[in-house]
This record gives sequence, C-alpha cells and structure tokens, in this order.
Amino acid sequence: MMDKSIPDKSYFRIGEVSRLLGVQPYVIRYWESEFKTVRPIRTRSDQRLYRHRDVEELLTIRKLLYEENFTINGARKQLQRMRGEKAVTGLDPREGLLDEIEKGLRRIREIVS
Repeated sequence: MMDKSIPDKSYFRIGEVSRLLGVQPYVIRYWESEFKTVRPIRTRSDQRLYRHRDVEELLTIRKLLYEENFTINGARKQLQRMRGEKAVTGLDPREGLLDEIEKGLRRIREIVS
C-alpha cells in the first residue's frame, strides 16, 4: 500500500481521495456503489465529501482488491469478517473458504512466476 498517511482533515473531495489511493475517481465511485460502508455526504452542488472513516475504508478496500487480490464479492465478505459482522444470510459458508483458497493459489502463482 502507499506510504502516504491520511491528512488530518474532516472532509475530502473525490480528487483528493483519488490521489491518496492512486486510483481514478470513477473507480472510487464504483467502489462506493459496491461497498455500502462508503457513504460520502453530498453538498448542495451534489459534490461528494468523504469523511476520514470513508477514506480509511477505501484504503482497506484498495488493499483487499489490489494487494490481496480479492474479488469484489470476496472483499465485501472479508470486510464483514473484519468487522465481526454476521455473514449475509443465504450464502453458502464454503464461499469464504473458496475465496481464501483462491487467494492462496494466487500467491503461489506469484512465487512461481
């Protein structure tokens, strides 16, 4: 992950968050639609303002997706596990295990390559 720490501010515009994360703004908007824990407030002019905790959550999401090679669904489940939330009802409990196996196989492939 990036060595930059989050500046001590209450709110961040999407451009600032984009620079902190090293991703384009459209990626942040997509993650916002996929991960309901990221909920920026909107100004009267409909600009997104991300709170410090939103930026922390986005950094975690970025790490799960880019460094640990989770899928969107896998990252969503991992975030739930990290927070100690109950698994979403109706999901096969083996899915989490499959995500872990896939992650391990990706690491092995990186080592071998």
